[in-house]
Order: sequence, then C-alpha cells, then structure tokens
Amino acid sequence: MYIIDKKANRISKLDKKSFKDLGFGERKHLQEWVANNPESLGEEILIIQKEFSGFNDTNERLDLLGVDKQGNLVIIENKLDDTGRDVTWQVLKYASYCSTLKKEHIRKIYQEYLDKKHVDEKADDNLAEFFNVTDFTEVSLNSGQTQRIILVAANYRKEVTSTVLWLLNYKLRIQCFKATPYQLGDQLFLDIEQIIPMKDAEDYVISMADKTQEDINTQEEVKSRHVIRIDFWKELLKQMNAKTNSFQNISPTKDNWISIGSGLSGASINLVISNYYARVEFYISRQSKDENKLIFDELFKRKIDIEEKTGIKFVWERLDSKKASRIKCEINDVSYFDNKDWNEMILFLTDTVVKLEKVFKDNISEIKKKLKSKE
Repeated sequence: MYIIDKKANRISKLDKKSFKDLGFGERKHLQEWVANNPESLGEEILIIQKEFSGFNDTNERLDLLGVDKQGNLVIIENKLDDTGRDVTWQVLKYASYCSTLKKEHIRKIYQEYLDKKHVDEKADDNLAEFFNVTDFTEVSLNSGQTQRIILVAANYRKEVTSTVLWLLNYKLRIQCFKATPYQLGDQLFLDIEQIIPMKDAEDYVISMADKTQEDINTQEEVKSRHVIRIDFWKELLKQMNAKTNSFQNISPTKDNWISIGSGLSGASINLVISNYYARVEFYISRQSKDENKLIFDELFKRKIDIEEKTGIKFVWERLDSKKASRIKCEINDVSYFDNKDWNEMILFLTDTVVKLEKVFKDNISEIKKKLKSKE
C-alpha cells in the first residue's frame, strides 16, 4: 500500500506490519475496532453483544454478535496474525448455537450489552430504528437457517480458506476479511479487505452455490424418487399378479414405467406413473411410421366396440407428426409420492390393463393378418 504526496507528485510505500510487532491484541484492539466501526466490514451491522457466552452447556464465547439489515444474526470472529487451523469449526459451532435464539432472547442480549456499556438506551428502540420501522413488534430476527459468519484476520491458513470455499458451495453465508496494519513514520493505518468471496465475484459465487445446492437437491430427490417407485411397483405387481399372469416376469424398477408385450411386435402395453397422473397406454412404435399409423387406424375403426367392451373412454392419439401412435387412459390429480393415492392408482392400473389386454387380443390377431398381407 502506498500514500500519495500530491505536492511532490510521488507515492511512498507504507510498511506492512504485524499486529504483534505493533503491540496490538485481539480483544483489546482488533475486536474493539470492529465493534465500534462495523461498517469497516462493508455494510451496516448492528453489534448487539461482545464476548457472548449465553449458550447452554458450554463456556465458549464468540467475539462479536451482530444483526444485519435483513434481520440475520452475524457471528464475527477475530484473529490477529494467524487464524489457526480450527477457526472454521469454532465459528460453525457458534452459528449452530445462535440458530436457536428467538427474537425476545436477542432483544435481551442486546439490552444486556447496552447496560454493560452504561448506555441509557432501549434495545427495542434501537432495533426498530436500525430496521426503519416504528415499533419493535414489526422487527423480524433470526428467521430460519440464515445465520452469517464473518472471519477477520491478518493471515488465513490454507486449511481455513479451502474449508470456507467448500462451505460456500453449500450456501453457508461466510465471509473472510483480511486485516492488515501499515505504518508510515508515527502514523498507523489499517486496511480491511474482503477476500472470500472476492467482493467483485460475490454475486457469481452465490449463484454457483445456488446451482450446487440445486444439483445436490436434485440428486437427493432422484434417489428418493427411485426408492418410492420401486416400492410402488412392488405393491402393484403383487396385486396385478392376482389378476393376470402377464406380469409374472416383470420386476420392480426405479423407472416411472413398466411394460409388457401386446402380442404384436413393436407395440407394448405400458403402465406409467408420475407426480400428477397414472396411465395405461397401448404404445405403437414399430420401425415403420406407415405401419404404426395403419395399426392405429385399424384399431380406431373398432373404437366403439373396444370402448363398449372395456367400459373405458380412451384417448386416441394418432400423433401424425411423430413416428409412434398411442391409445391411452389415465387418471389425474394422483401422485406416487403420496401413499394415500396408491390404492386408487393401483386399482385403476390393474383393472384397466386386464380389460385392455382382453379386448385388444382378438383385434391384434386380425391386424397381424392385415400387416402380413401388405408384405
């Protein structure tokens, strides 16, 4: 860091110092500087306690406790010339302890701090003023898992920075500030710079953390979804096998569908489940689009007879722009995620398959003859 001499049009280098060399202490000096000038951390923070130790079953003390403009608790831990190896574990514990603090408890903590400073002020009034509201009842504090962590130190060990960067991926709100003292003659200077995440890249880091968390949530959801599907198909196959032998060789699967042959190559009877519906479909997907449409058209000619015999109103989808065609029947507003819907879904799927199999069997044998005659 340099100081500018405007008259001489020169710059003079400031001597970088350690806090130890200058005789500064962590609690007596660095902590006091931040407590009295929290804006040095780049935002408005209201300090509500120093050396806070109001945790159950532990004598541990966090350096500074504050609130930000969004009502989140801010845990500030100060170290001098070296963070040490265990500071991340230390602040994570503090954040977990603070996560249980309720609004009234926070008000009392702040009032104790004001009383200890011999300041004739009310915590309620100060908090209302800080949040620009007329009354303390309008203030929201420490909602959900929103606790923030700020580390302040002259030097960060690699163990600390790598852990912090990893934690950021999990949307933990943690910042590292580098506090560096300088000297020029008898003058002393202090530079406090946010180094993790870098200020200019903070939005990018947050968006990457959101993406990482979304990916993790998606993986967990997929894993959970697979387990639920297997359980659903187990129950369905147990009931299905009591009604028809067609599914004897079918095993439960993590997929959202199971299928059996229809007796016609390239056409299958599929059972499909989702978060919104349960479906039985006759899916025609031979190599030849023309053959698929021919099969569909032949079945459509028998639409009235098929629907009368099954008692089911099918949805007939020729899908002219696609290679395949489909005839389906489904129920909506059911989900395999909800166990309460399983009985309805399984009854629908098993009954529909049995009816569809029976009526399609004779029709398919006739269609086979037509296909053969066209070869």
